[in-house]
Amino acid sequence: MWLKPEEVLLKNALKLWVTEKSNDYFVLQRRRGYGEDSGGLTGLLVGTLDTVLDSTAKVAPFRIIHQTPDSQVYWNIACGASLEEISQHWDWLQQNITRTLSVFDSGEDITSFVQGKIRGLIAEEGTSASDEEDPERFREAVLRFERLFGLPQREKLVTYFSCSYWRGRVPNQGWIYLSTNFLCFYSYMLGNEVKLVYPWDEVSRLERTSSVLLAESIRVCVRGEDHFFSMLLRLQQTYVIMQQLADYAIVRFFDKETFNAEHPLANPLHITQRALEIHARNQSFRAFFRLPQEENLCEVYESFLWVPLCHVNTLGKICVSENYLCFASQDGSQCHLIIPLWEVFSVELPDHNSRALTVCLRGKRALRFSEVRDFERLASTIRRKCGTAGSPQHFINCMCVFLSEDEEGVMVGQSQAVSTEALMNVFHPHDAENLDPKMVQITLLQYWYNVSIVKMINVIKTNDIKCAVHDMASHPGYYGRLLEECMGSSSLACDEIERDLHRSLPEHPAFQSDTGISALRRVLTAYAHRNPKIGYCQAMNILTSVLLLYAKEEEAFWLLVAVCERMLPDYFNRRIIGALVDQAVFEELIREHLTQLTEHMTDLSFFSSVSLSWFLTLFISVLPIESAVNVVDCFFYDGIKAILQLGLAVLDYNMDNLLCCHDDAEAVTVLNRFFDSVTNKDSPLPVTVQHASATANDKSIQKVDIGNLIKEAYEKYGDIRTEEVENMRKRNKLYVIQTLEDTTKQNVLRVVAQDVKFNAAQLDELYMLFKRQHFVSCYWSVCSPALQNHDPSLPYLDQYQLDQSQFSSLFNLLQPWTTHTHARSLARSAFRLLDENGDGLVNFKEFICDILNNRSFTEKLKFLFKLHLQPAIEKSVVFCPSGRAKVDLQEYLKQWQEDLQRREENIKDLPRINQVQFIGLTKTLYGVFHGDEEEESLYRAVARVTSLLLRMEEVGRKLQESSPQKMPQNTPTSTAQPETSPTLPTSDQPDSPVNTPSSPSAVRDGDWSFSFEQILASLLNEPSVVRFFERAIDTDSLIAHARKNQLKVAH
Repeated sequence: MWLKPEEVLLKNALKLWVTEKSNDYFVLQRRRGYGEDSGGLTGLLVGTLDTVLDSTAKVAPFRIIHQTPDSQVYWNIACGASLEEISQHWDWLQQNITRTLSVFDSGEDITSFVQGKIRGLIAEEGTSASDEEDPERFREAVLRFERLFGLPQREKLVTYFSCSYWRGRVPNQGWIYLSTNFLCFYSYMLGNEVKLVYPWDEVSRLERTSSVLLAESIRVCVRGEDHFFSMLLRLQQTYVIMQQLADYAIVRFFDKETFNAEHPLANPLHITQRALEIHARNQSFRAFFRLPQEENLCEVYESFLWVPLCHVNTLGKICVSENYLCFASQDGSQCHLIIPLWEVFSVELPDHNSRALTVCLRGKRALRFSEVRDFERLASTIRRKCGTAGSPQHFINCMCVFLSEDEEGVMVGQSQAVSTEALMNVFHPHDAENLDPKMVQITLLQYWYNVSIVKMINVIKTNDIKCAVHDMASHPGYYGRLLEECMGSSSLACDEIERDLHRSLPEHPAFQSDTGISALRRVLTAYAHRNPKIGYCQAMNILTSVLLLYAKEEEAFWLLVAVCERMLPDYFNRRIIGALVDQAVFEELIREHLTQLTEHMTDLSFFSSVSLSWFLTLFISVLPIESAVNVVDCFFYDGIKAILQLGLAVLDYNMDNLLCCHDDAEAVTVLNRFFDSVTNKDSPLPVTVQHASATANDKSIQKVDIGNLIKEAYEKYGDIRTEEVENMRKRNKLYVIQTLEDTTKQNVLRVVAQDVKFNAAQLDELYMLFKRQHFVSCYWSVCSPALQNHDPSLPYLDQYQLDQSQFSSLFNLLQPWTTHTHARSLARSAFRLLDENGDGLVNFKEFICDILNNRSFTEKLKFLFKLHLQPAIEKSVVFCPSGRAKVDLQEYLKQWQEDLQRREENIKDLPRINQVQFIGLTKTLYGVFHGDEEEESLYRAVARVTSLLLRMEEVGRKLQESSPQKMPQNTPTSTAQPETSPTLPTSDQPDSPVNTPSSPSAVRDGDWSFSFEQILASLLNEPSVVRFFERAIDTDSLIAHARKNQLKVAH
């Protein structure tokens, strides 16, 4: 069958393939162990390997690979189970493809043409493998999945594949099961069973790899341990599904700011393989063309596009979404077109013989596509969508407003004055001709023509600006309404905005006046009101101030929307995850392109700390303003790829100086001096606002023109493709988020380790159990309230918290004394005891400090004693709707200081226990002792202690009744007596602080009660009880038991 062209990383790994037929472009190969030479030593080894591993289910014995004469890269394009099947493919290539390839001049054109043809054949052959699966076979796999791994029935199996799992150098043939929340593998051979169950939320690395032993495999890293899966028939398909499931878990559980209920995979119970593949295809489509999140790939057509500048037809694909018509070449020319459908005027069919159509655009422009297989359907689709893409007349009016220069400087009639002029026109009207939008566009196009004539084909590549204009056109009055709604409001975002207003381009006169400051305040406040999930983040003020220089106020707002929500996703939030991900991508590119620098600096984290401001501010904060605006132009043209290329060019330019540096401080100095030396000889900015660097008069420092630097960046690193950047982003996002989670864990364990007696490994396991208990409650619910119990904005200790239901499940798993019938009520009592602030949630420190600890007999008994006291008086805590108390930083610091100064609790401070509570404590002791080897003696000991305490109380009552006349004279002594003599119980005194009417443990007249000292003294006289509580707890066994059964409890 035909395969999607995949690069063969190792052409003849371990000499497993033998060439049967070959020509200049294709090679037909047979796997050793099949056919005539199967009797040789190598053939026997390979045949044995394939037989043991059932490799026929994954590696077909015949294949066809494609190669051009001037290239060492091979592409796998077909495979077959028999010689007859693969020969049919070979004959078809000989008759239809081989002769045509001789007309091409370069190997890249040949490869692109072959790949396009093979993909077309695959599309014609029909549906994907998932649609061809036998439903009955899949149901059997579901039953096997549930039986093998013991997961709840709500866990949905998405798909499964036959593969080999490598444990060291030993392969284990089995099946990999990919479900919504877990990656599972099972193998059983010759009595050796291998079973793996890993949640997707613990995966930190997921990538395709190759080695001498493993030609191609998928590497999965979980909690620092690598796992390799190989010999998959559809490895790329498997990898994409795994990547989608891991990304889904990460976004849903850790990055909730970007996850919403309208996510196409929002319901974990309805995720299917087909849904994942469609979602991955739409994600790739939007990322490649940088389209809004609402766009989805609807139709795809293969065609040729006539390029007038080069006078050639370039082969590519037409992609149609709800509001855009896009084209991407497949011949390596990187010709990309993004056409908003509201700009399409008409569609004509001039030549039916060549299956061509002409798309006419407004402004007397036209695009000609030819050799479109279903050109009539495409024409009908474009015509239909043109009528629903938006109001063309309204868009034209908006464009007229966008380009108009005859408006007043302030729009009146609104509650707030909105500037309708770019600040450069207001403060430097004599330089307005240099900022004419049409002239800027022509200059930009001419510049890119000099850099690369082929890239110049994309005259509509600055689609992000087009999208911003369309957003403004389709939401008339939206910005004004936002300003009205947020007028006079006060929030944390507003306070942060006010703090940073005067730090935004302070050297520019526009932001030394109230006009610029007010415009900046309005834009930032409006966006914070529009998107409260982001609100305001540092660096937004710098970017917005530059936008206001060249765009009107409302235009700057919509450009800011495009940057924050489409071009730089996840950049402007609490944890700047997007910027950290791109820094990881930057490090990866440094290792690939600047090997000399990598060898000199083994730790590349330095570049991450230095380059953070580069990504957050698009170099505005480090370059002079007249040079930084050129970088912003490139960013709107090429997206984040332009920033990555420029970062590499900066390091490459300073390579020699960086190699001579001995520490980070020297390297920072080198880069800062370089940025100060960057100039812009063609800057349209007036001299009065150009940056005067400290090195301006230093003639010994060589000046660098920003135009030359950008040109060098594109010439040296222009081969970095957008698809590669997006793949690296996906791969590194898992690592970045798990790194942040590890940082949280390390800080929590550092604080908790001071108060417990667990070793580091045990604490780590307990934290993972605590964290997983939170996720177990969220796995199978669309919008589980428990998801709100994780908040990365809180202090480390409070980022993960458990409610009562979650706590009870984990408490019963970890307590060694929960075999009795009162385990559930005991867990409720423990939760009330540990929830000190009364917010209905328990953090890890509260959970771990009072349970499962090898403490003394007294401490363990005190814990059980406190569990049976009545609930404390309701605390005055203000609850939020989510159940979490409102966070007050000052209150948190005060509580933290009190915790540091809190002395150890004295047993004398414990209140007395009444009748009902004492009976409950007795029952609990009976339950705790159940099943112990000394159970009978322990029961008798409890009976003796209970009888003794009752007799002591009775004697105390008689003594009190026989001397009533002495009570007023000896009140202080009598009050203190119950606390100092555990063997002489007395009734409660009215002035005792623990027995006041307001105390929850106050004892009514006629009731008897006991102090903790009395119970402790009585139990100390029972050796069997002392031995039981002094017995060391096997923490490791309890942790292993909890880890094994944590998911089963969720049934």
